[in-house]
Amino acid sequence: MAPTHDGLATGGGFGGLGSRSPMSPGKVTGWLRDHTPTITGNGVRKAAASIALPLIPIVSFVAIWHFLTENEVVAWLRFNRMPTPAAVLDGFTTRLGSGAYYADLFASLQRILLGFALAAIIGIALGTLIGRSELARKTLRPFIEIVRPIPAIALVPLTILLFPSSEQGIVFITFFAAFFPVVVSTIHAMDSLPKVWEEAAQTMGASRWTILRHVALPGAMPGIFSGLSVAMGVAWICVVSAEMISGQYGIGYYTWQAYGLLDYAGVVVGMLSIGALGLLTAWVVELIGRRVNHWLPRAQR
Repeated sequence: MAPTHDGLATGGGFGGLGSRSPMSPGKVTGWLRDHTPTITGNGVRKAAASIALPLIPIVSFVAIWHFLTENEVVAWLRFNRMPTPAAVLDGFTTRLGSGAYYADLFASLQRILLGFALAAIIGIALGTLIGRSELARKTLRPFIEIVRPIPAIALVPLTILLFPSSEQGIVFITFFAAFFPVVVSTIHAMDSLPKVWEEAAQTMGASRWTILRHVALPGAMPGIFSGLSVAMGVAWICVVSAEMISGQYGIGYYTWQAYGLLDYAGVVVGMLSIGALGLLTAWVVELIGRRVNHWLPRAQR
């Protein structure tokens, strides 16, 4: 249909309001009012709170840090040698212009992703096996509980002997650190599933594989992702420690080198970089968990 002088078609436009005659300005205004999403005061307050609340502890921390270092306070703790926030900002700006900084970030991130992915795959598979099989539980659970208390960083001397390169050793330490939170959380998640779910599926003729795929694993995913979140944090602690001891590059290696050169501002830059990477990876794990566990009421928030 031909457009009218005000640019609106005489039919089919805006949900068919003007199917027989051109829409009047009053109808256009009414349609826009009914179909334009409104932003309530409550929504604005929630959006503002989500931005402002995380800034409160950060700003408070930086303000206290600035006061203590600028005045070189010496009490139970000595702040006269600590770098000021301005010095750290200058050091961070300098590092941003260096290609070596991005190479260190990429190296640490690559190690984390590889070690964490291996821990997630093997840990979930083994935890599911132990959680679903009494034979596997009796065979493997005692060995896991014996090895689990060993700190991953204590394996650095052995990894130097076992692996042909420090890169493989650091990835193994990262895997070792992240593995146990994943496998233990998976076992507990399987144990906590309501028996009625499986019994109901069995009465409808579901096979063991069908129950595992459509009942056990989806039901255990909230607990599994809790373990994955813990594992990511532990993995970062251990990969940085391993880089400090045996690495040749990486953000942990950079931080340790800065300490050796008495570049304390560089040490803080390294620490903040580790925190930023940890925040990013933890957010990714949480986002994936919400997508996987979309059936949970809290996941819809």
